Amino acid sequence: MPSYYLAATLARFADEMVAFTLVLLVLDRTDSPTLAGLTGAAYALPAIVTGPLLGAWLDRTPHRRSALAVNQATLAVVMLVLLLVVGRGSGWIAPVLAAVAGATLPMVSGGFTSMLPSLFSRHRLARANAFESVSFSAAAIAGPATAATIAATVSVDAAVVVIVAAAALSISAISRLPQLPPVGASGEPILAAVIGGLRHLARTPPLRASTVTTTLLMGFTGMLLIALPLHMQSLGEPRSAAGYLWTAVEVGSVTTALLLSRVIKLRPEYVVMLSVAAYGLLLSTWSLAPTFAVLLSLAVVAGLSEGPTLPAMFAARQQYSPPELQGRVSTTAASLRVGASALGQAAAGLLVPLTGTHLALLITGLGLVLAAALGGLSNVGRPHAALPPAVRQQP
Repeated sequence: MPSYYLAATLARFADEMVAFTLVLLVLDRTDSPTLAGLTGAAYALPAIVTGPLLGAWLDRTPHRRSALAVNQATLAVVMLVLLLVVGRGSGWIAPVLAAVAGATLPMVSGGFTSMLPSLFSRHRLARANAFESVSFSAAAIAGPATAATIAATVSVDAAVVVIVAAAALSISAISRLPQLPPVGASGEPILAAVIGGLRHLARTPPLRASTVTTTLLMGFTGMLLIALPLHMQSLGEPRSAAGYLWTAVEVGSVTTALLLSRVIKLRPEYVVMLSVAAYGLLLSTWSLAPTFAVLLSLAVVAGLSEGPTLPAMFAARQQYSPPELQGRVSTTAASLRVGASALGQAAAGLLVPLTGTHLALLITGLGLVLAAALGGLSNVGRPHAALPPAVRQQP
């Protein structure tokens, strides 16, 4: 459905710009990596708590469109306020405002993705997942590149205004989505619903393996949001040039997502682990790049290896979860990913000034290899007995 992908991509485009622009805005006005890391972390960290709650609520509500629209409206308002106060008031104001915008952040990923089984028939889900991956990648390509270009040619403030405009346009697209009926049991207590989603994630080994791997993936790559802008100085480039590296990664990623997602025959959790390990090995070479052009080429190659991760992650959630758990599983897993990214940013804000950017890049790459290994170790046991057999079948 064009309306779905337009709404989802615009929302994700705004979010991808936020992750990069917040760091640039704080660095530009305060020159503090620590505060930049804390602000980025504050934007993502609330999702650890709100994701499971939002997912349980989404499964039982007919008002998904309204929830998605409120998320975008909140983002637009907070970004405008940040534009007025960052660098002009107390340092704690920026992280607090970022946390307000981040409270409903799981809507951008899990909230939209959980709608796919209701919008598409089972035999079309593989193709829908590939396009969903393209939606994420298109946003991740355009978001940092747009932020970098506008920040370099106009100002960081102008990049914030573009985020506000994208959020407003996404609200218009969301209004065109169909009204979907609830898929969960409305009489189930909200806490029980949250626990049910967490229990399902924990008790289903293939889903657990995918979730562990992708959560740690986000944790280690969250470090790059701080390390890459600071690393640009060693290559004689402005901090904003780091946005083009994220774009290069996603160009490679979307290429393999489109070409390989329907032809890979491995189980999805294995695809997730193998692609993350390969991504980590290639990312480990970034610290050796002597010029920005070489680093840009390495980023494209790394993206090629990472491309199958998202479609396989979506497939794992859908194949190993019954329909009534799709919302809470998607948003809970998304909240873990976003929360891990927040911790990675906060850690990088403290670590990078001490270790330097070259060592931080190496740690990130090796961390991704470790993420895949831990995912493999968690893939032990049999799926929970309550999982319907039809869901466990391969497409």
